[in-house]
Amino acid sequence: MGGSKNPRPRRPRPNVLITGTPGTGKSSLAERVATACSMVQYDVSKVAKAENLCESYDETMDSHVIDEDKVLDHMEDVCGTVGGGVVVDYHSCDLFPERWFDLVVVLTCDNSGLYTRLESRGYAEKKIRENVECEIFQTVLEEARESYDENIVRVCPSNDMEEMEMNEKDIVTWVGKWNSGSE
Repeated sequence: MGGSKNPRPRRPRPNVLITGTPGTGKSSLAERVATACSMVQYDVSKVAKAENLCESYDETMDSHVIDEDKVLDHMEDVCGTVGGGVVVDYHSCDLFPERWFDLVVVLTCDNSGLYTRLESRGYAEKKIRENVECEIFQTVLEEARESYDENIVRVCPSNDMEEMEMNEKDIVTWVGKWNSGSE
């Protein structure tokens, strides 16, 4: 799917996807960017639980499994419109239509820091190990590169507060340029 894509009409405000392995800071960054840019934050996992868009619960991973079709149908009204102005965060990205996003930010994190973050959330050892392996093999980054035009995918380290603040500043600047028509 990556590479040059068909041009689409430019929306007045951009849609931004923030993705990465669990624990890389997606939701925190999405909330900060949405607030700073007066955009709507859409946390896919939270919305799926709140709107009963899950198909099952995985006991071994201690997590809900979303019903992708239901989630995509629900999100079409939010992200599929021409107006834009949405910041989406989710730990995967290949399920979303490319046309929904103008910027895809993939957060990465040092494995030892990621381990500590996931451990502090009370994740089981198996879940921590699988997520750290996902980060080692850059699974989410590869999904993004295969699913979206390379020109809209940005990789951002998210190891500490300084990097998170820099990521926020960079995205807010990018959104400002988009909104002014110079991006």
